[in-house]
Formats: sequence, C-alpha cells, structure tokens
Amino acid sequence: MTPITRAIGVVTVSRSDYGHLVPVLHEIRTAPDLRLVLFVAGAHLLPRFGRTVDLVEADGWPIAASIDMLEADDSPAGIAASTARGVDGFARAFARHRPDVLVLMGDRFEMLAAAVAALPLVVPVAHIHGGEESEGAIDNQIRHAITKLAHVHFASAEPHARRIAQMGEEPWRIHMTGAPGLDRIRPSELLRRGDVAAAIGLPQAGPWLVVTFHPVTLEYQDTERHVDELLAALDKLEATLVLTYPGADTAGRAIIDRIEEFAGRHPNVRLVTSLGDRLYLSLLEHADAMVGNSSSGLIEAPSFGLPAVNIGSRQTGRLRGANVIDVAPERDDILSAIEAALAPGLRTRLRATPNPYGDGRAAPRIVKVLREVELTPRLVRKRFVETEGGA
Repeated sequence: MTPITRAIGVVTVSRSDYGHLVPVLHEIRTAPDLRLVLFVAGAHLLPRFGRTVDLVEADGWPIAASIDMLEADDSPAGIAASTARGVDGFARAFARHRPDVLVLMGDRFEMLAAAVAALPLVVPVAHIHGGEESEGAIDNQIRHAITKLAHVHFASAEPHARRIAQMGEEPWRIHMTGAPGLDRIRPSELLRRGDVAAAIGLPQAGPWLVVTFHPVTLEYQDTERHVDELLAALDKLEATLVLTYPGADTAGRAIIDRIEEFAGRHPNVRLVTSLGDRLYLSLLEHADAMVGNSSSGLIEAPSFGLPAVNIGSRQTGRLRGANVIDVAPERDDILSAIEAALAPGLRTRLRATPNPYGDGRAAPRIVKVLREVELTPRLVRKRFVETEGGA
C-alpha cells in the first residue's frame, strides 16, 4: 500500500534560522511519506539583508510561497505593522497550500505572525527551540507565545523541555531533540583556513574576530550607545574583524549605519551581509573569538570550542556553555573580555567541553515525530496541565 503523504510546512524568515533548519529540510525531503512545503518571508526577501532567498533557491529548495511582510520602518510601530502584514500574508499562503503540520523555529516576530495565522486555519504547529530564555529582547515573550500556540514542541535541552511543561503543555507533546543547527557541523565539510581567507579577503596571519551585534529590543532606545561602546572597543584591537549585519529588529538601522561607517574607516574590517552556511561555519572553525550578542555564540560556537564575548542583556537567561564570557555594554569591559577570549590555550581547553545544545542528531528525531504524530482532533485540542503548586 502506498503511504499517505503528509505535507510538512516549514517557515524560514532570515539567514539565521535557515541554517538551523537545513538539516530538518534534508530529513523531510528524504522521508518517503513527507512532502516539503517551504514558506519564505521576512529579511530573506530584502536586498538590504542580502536577499538570501536567492541562497535558498540556489540550494535547490522549492519555495511554495514568498511572504513580503517587512516595512521599511524599523521603529516599534513599524515592527508591529510588519507583524500584522505577516499574519495576513501567511494566512493567505497557508489557506492556499494547506500544510498538515507547520514547523516554526525560535522567537522572531515573523514566526509569531505565522503561528497566529495558522491558528484559525487549525493547522497544527510544531515549534523548535521553545522553552528558552533571552530576557533582553521581545523575542522572549514571542517564544513563549508561540509555545502556547504550538501543538508539538522540540526542545533543545532538558531545562527547556521542563520549562515548556511548566507552561502547562501536555508531556506527550514535548520532545527533547537537541538543536538541529548542530547537525550541520561536520568537520569534513568545512573549508580550510586559506580557503576562508580567500573567500572573504582576510589575511592568513593574525587573529580573526567574528562580530555580530543585534539591538536589545527591550532597550532599543540605547541601541546607539551600545553599538558605539562596542565599536570603541574594537577600534583598539589589532585583529581582522568580520562584521555581519544585524537582523530585522527595532532600531537595527542604527547599527547598520554605524558599522558601515566604521568599516569604511578601518582596512582591517570586512563587512558582510551573508556568508552562506558552509562559509560561516568554516569561519567559526578558524576564527579566534566571537563578539556581540548573537545566539550563535551560545548555540553553535561551543561545538567549535570558540570563545564568545556576549555583550549586554539580549541573551540573559539563555543556556550557555563554558565558551561564553558575559560582559556589560561598556568599552573597557568589552575590551578586557576580548583579551581574555584570546588568551593562549583557551581554545584548546574549550574544544574538550560539551555543547549543552545537543549531540548533532536532532533533525532525524524531529522528522520521526513529524512522520508519526497522529493528525487527529486530539492534536489541536489543547489541555492545560497543572504543575505542582498550581491552582
């Protein structure tokens, strides 16, 4: 008997979530009873963020629908308007393509729009990376909101699975899989240092620092001061700096303006909109440290033993490994932390420590659940489970 094919919808909205989703996309494509329905939205579609939808297409993934949702305005009102546009766009796309299950990742406002759009259409949502904390950003509330809108949960670590349960989710819905982004870290597929240097235009000698700084969206009024303090610290370093652009967040334009001006004055700076997944991971393998406040410093960097200087409160509360050095957004503190990250022998010691986000085999676990979960009324009728001490 020919198995019934399930349509698995997957949403990607930026270069950051796309890399983490690629292992899941591969597993869906190779499953004989699943059909991939890919929805591309957000920063992927905009030239100012590298128009990474072209990368998705070049990688051979068929796109079912593109949702143009981002306003040019990155003020709080502009982000709210973008979210509203996203709800409308996703609703139309989901009604047209009708996925049996919709896979969402993380904590972006674009993902929240997709979750809200799926709700009245009674499309079950499977959420990756729920139960985590990032207290300095609106992403924290968004992540927890998606948890309550979702029907299946793929947690990246045991503490996150417990937190999802604390939010009243039924145990059978929660699966501890690890982070799928780690599945794509395969040393045999990484580029050599010389190839990375040639691709980005880096000198072979001397330290390389990967720098990614996003707005702390609960403190967006302080974005200009935060990035000025970071750049003042970087200005004192004798190192090659690879600066990547921030995501589509409130006040992101303030960061872009400043890093572009900084790059224009410093010949040791390489400013990139998008590196592509293989080149980015290869850069993490050969870089000497990460600096900024990207979740990549906490999730992927430990797999490379890469020291990560984590600035400010954006990632406060998130599970972290031994590679993370937390520091206030003050230039002297940042500079001291970078010097500590570059200490001889630290990288070697960190390579021996485990990554708290899993073993690099999350995607098969996720897709096994997507294949086997029963698509019955029980899946979409959510019951709140009281935890000990509940009313």
